Amino acid sequence: MNILVTGANGYIGRRLIPVLINNGHRVYASIRDKGRYNNKYNLPDDQILKIDLLETKNNDDLPKEIDATYYLVHSMTGGRGFEEREKKVAENFVKVIERTDCKQIIYLTGIVNADRLSPHLQSRLEVERILEGGKIPLTALRAGIIVGSGSASFEIIRDLTEKLPVMVAPKWVQTKTEPIAIRNVIQFLTGVLGQEQYHHQSYDISAKEILTYKEMLLGFAKVRGLKRWIFTIPLMTPKLSSYWLYFITSTSYKLASHLVESMKVDVIARPNNLATELGIELIGYEEAVRLAFQRIEQKMVISSWKDAFSTSKTNLDLMDQMEIPVYGCFYDKKKRTLKKDDRQKILERIWSIGGDTGWYYGTFLWKIRGLLDKFAGGIGLRRGRTHPLEIYPGDALDFWRVIVADKEKGHLLLFAEMKLPGEAWLEFKLKEESDCLILEQNATFRPLGLLGRVYWYLVLPFHYFIFNGLINKISRP
Repeated sequence: MNILVTGANGYIGRRLIPVLINNGHRVYASIRDKGRYNNKYNLPDDQILKIDLLETKNNDDLPKEIDATYYLVHSMTGGRGFEEREKKVAENFVKVIERTDCKQIIYLTGIVNADRLSPHLQSRLEVERILEGGKIPLTALRAGIIVGSGSASFEIIRDLTEKLPVMVAPKWVQTKTEPIAIRNVIQFLTGVLGQEQYHHQSYDISAKEILTYKEMLLGFAKVRGLKRWIFTIPLMTPKLSSYWLYFITSTSYKLASHLVESMKVDVIARPNNLATELGIELIGYEEAVRLAFQRIEQKMVISSWKDAFSTSKTNLDLMDQMEIPVYGCFYDKKKRTLKKDDRQKILERIWSIGGDTGWYYGTFLWKIRGLLDKFAGGIGLRRGRTHPLEIYPGDALDFWRVIVADKEKGHLLLFAEMKLPGEAWLEFKLKEESDCLILEQNATFRPLGLLGRVYWYLVLPFHYFIFNGLINKISRP
């Protein structure tokens, strides 16, 4: 099938597209700015469509041979007037898609069964009515909290739980909702595709597990092995609640405001048999949290390399660490500008790192860190590397594990297997620009609780010298 995915750069779109490709479909990614599209699955240029749904003109690139489309557009972070923008975008989308041969629109929206809806949920319902009013059959899937690393609501829960041992929380933490794992969401989205019996229908999708936000926070803490205490106070206004989320978590104030409004409304799903009909095994909340931290959704796309990690002693499946997390992390980013002729020399240095070669700068500090790791019951530096010059995905490299080793693209990604209060990645990238070569060195640390944050700040002075010295030695003339 030829499938159009709107909102291709969004949270759901980025996870849906590779699954559709893996299922043999021809996918067209609809975005407003081609320069911002991360084409990691190498879609041909004619399948990346610049479509501005705030306008009806200049959208003639959309091919007529579209069989189905996913509507994943929203304006939650757009500030005031987002309701009107969402309405206008939906109306324009109907006009644009009706020029094609599209036979089904699949819309992921929110559960809207409460007597009083937040502005965000009311807007989502209005968009659904606009899409249903067009000529093309609509299948609406309504979800509550989506549990997956990177989703706004989930990242707020993660931030609150990991940063605050004791929470004095607004009364909306007693609001009820039915969460659903991102993996199940993708299964529902792909399951109804091309199925006429689901045309002109709407379904609430959930794991059939009713929880309060407080129960979700405590359930998250349980999975992560954290002790947390939550006390509610009735005096916190929506505005204060928004500021509370803004200052404590990584969300923007605009998004926090919309989320607080939605969090005051019970989100309870209507019963249906859709999961049974599609053969979907629903995932409970705590299991969904575990899967989110293992980035299990990647397994629906990347099925190789599994055996290469069989010698890993980490309790995470390293295949799931291919995609470095974005939220709640600390970074040490370095960049150097080089001559294009230096590419091969720089690659050889990067591909020789560790083992007998060492770490180019402060190797004795790396050895001390390895010794401390051994004392803590970790693996230390003794593993070295399997080959002095070659690196392959799955290889052990001192106390790192090789996740990506693409010499042609100049990309090496390592995941730390040392004992840490969190997870760590070290990445090297070589990028060619018009007249030069750019070397990027990125260290990423996702802390676990307060101990993880204390650890980062304690080692920060050492990082300055170690990582700065490392990139300088690699990039030397």
